[in-house]
Amino acid sequence: MRVRIATRESELALWQARHVAERLDALPEVEAVELVPMTTKGDRILDRTLSKIGGKGLFIKELEVAMEAGEADIAVHSMKDVPGEMPPGFALPAVLEREDPRDAMVGSTLEALPEGAVVGTSSLRRQSQVLVRRPDVTVKPLRGNVQTRLGKLDAGDYDAIMLAAAGLKRLGLDGRIAECVDPQVILPANGQGIVGIECHEDRADLIEVLRKLEHAEARLVVAAERRVGVALGADCHSPIAVYATTAGERITILARVIATDGSRMLEDSIEGAAVDGESLGATLADRLLSAGAGEILAAAESATA
Repeated sequence: MRVRIATRESELALWQARHVAERLDALPEVEAVELVPMTTKGDRILDRTLSKIGGKGLFIKELEVAMEAGEADIAVHSMKDVPGEMPPGFALPAVLEREDPRDAMVGSTLEALPEGAVVGTSSLRRQSQVLVRRPDVTVKPLRGNVQTRLGKLDAGDYDAIMLAAAGLKRLGLDGRIAECVDPQVILPANGQGIVGIECHEDRADLIEVLRKLEHAEARLVVAAERRVGVALGADCHSPIAVYATTAGERITILARVIATDGSRMLEDSIEGAAVDGESLGATLADRLLSAGAGEILAAAESATA
């Protein structure tokens, strides 16, 4: 079997695609693996926030078009960029073991920032939680790949920036991290640190091979986390944070819905059997909605429209 991997052209996306390629190369059913690098709309439009141009799904649409056209067999994504509900005809047959799910501060720790400091991030989830902890700082948009963002920090455009720790570690940039923020302080995005593999749902032969790369624990937590987002009616760019952990056969899910200015935050958690993670996630979302999450999300949507 020959497998062609559609991937974005950023250094981090290519790292993820090569990582999957190495895993596939080790399988006896796979004869050859080829990367098909592409530039997505989300990569091209850097002068507006993702919420203004349609959300993180813009990073994967062109890759799905390539699979539809028969130009690629699979696509490799960071699961935090994948919409909660897959488009018709596509499946996620495998997710890989989770890397560090935390957010990383670069340039300064969160607590050491001086009053009035400028923090760079285009994530409403990060922005809102930073402002809960540090209402005295200013959060400004920051787009581009990891290297572009680091360059803007180094140029003095920001006092600190926030990125996913997983991406920095995968690129060997651990030395730039001032702080990996405790999830209790800045709760991660659902799926953060997990790489997923997408393909056409009718490719039974390919799905059978891809499932050999599946990490069972990562599947349990990402399914639970994504269910919370879907049940909240949230988009990839909504100010929600969800983080699930397992201990033996139990799962704990912690979720937050935060006003974009940090003025209000709802938080709740639920624990139960890991195999029931998705239903637990739906229950948790219902509780948050009952507590007023819908109002916060509606206000955030209006503010970013």
